[in-house]
Amino acid sequence: MASARSALPTGAGTFQPLRHRSGTLRDRLHGYTKQTLGAGGSLNDAVALPQGESCAGWVAVHAIDFYNDVSTIWAVMAEDPYLDSFRPGEGFPSGVEYRWSEGSGRDATTVSVSAPVYIEKVLQWIADQINDETKFPDDDDEAEALRVFQTPQFAALCGQIFRRLFRVYGIIYSSFFGTLEALQMAPHLNTCFKHFMFFCTEFGLLPEREMEPLEVLVKPIRKQYHLSKGK
Repeated sequence: MASARSALPTGAGTFQPLRHRSGTLRDRLHGYTKQTLGAGGSLNDAVALPQGESCAGWVAVHAIDFYNDVSTIWAVMAEDPYLDSFRPGEGFPSGVEYRWSEGSGRDATTVSVSAPVYIEKVLQWIADQINDETKFPDDDDEAEALRVFQTPQFAALCGQIFRRLFRVYGIIYSSFFGTLEALQMAPHLNTCFKHFMFFCTEFGLLPEREMEPLEVLVKPIRKQYHLSKGK
């Protein structure tokens, strides 16, 4: 049984995206978005649940695709010496500090890290979840994959993935937008974030309080989403 390839970005050109194995449920669902955007379709059409498909499976596939988007962006600058200048607690959106939780249950601890370290920990953690086929199955048995995707445990895991991806975007916009702009990658960043936010808005994946640090960016995107939906 093939599995996705694990990758922690360590510099431009080194990131390997997590793949969907050909002929599987994940690959089929991924194809809808690829075809819609490739044919010049709107973001509203790209994020909408295809008729007859599982919402849980649709969210699962997008968790992987959005992870790939963020990782590709971060890989461009992950070896910049500037990243080492951040101390624990620095580099986060104004007024917040995202702390990293290690362990579980009674052994769980929360540690203060720098924003670049937080991003690397998030990306590695997400890759570990996706590469665990008990959590993100990618085989020929669609019924078994859907059984996993439709459990409360998987819904909670995906919620955590999307919240952490949003935080990574928050850090990138707050501390590294100028760098990406200089590299002429700002348009790509903006397109990826808009796609991410359209999807999260479509399926209500982010709590309002989570979006507050990026309200100045999020508000116009959500407004555009609702206007294009006629809401």
